[in-house]
Amino acid sequence: MKQSKKSTTNTLAIHEKDVGSAEVQIELLSKKIARLSEHFKKFKKDKHSTLGLEKSVNRRKKLLTYLKRRDPESYSKVLKQLNLRK
Repeated sequence: MKQSKKSTTNTLAIHEKDVGSAEVQIELLSKKIARLSEHFKKFKKDKHSTLGLEKSVNRRKKLLTYLKRRDPESYSKVLKQLNLRK
């Protein structure tokens, strides 16, 4: 079930083997957050995974702030493609 970062379809990748750009990191974190959110619908009392979710959300927020400062055009593209509100 686990997939490597390279094998997932990264629609925001700059080039074929891109796994480190801010855009791709935001996309991977968004997928992880969605997966954990589904997990919590089934396991409401899983407090250990809650910490992982909070860390992922905070990291994505920091990356979005960085991207907004560095490249506003790419920032708006990421928000639109991932359906994130802001």
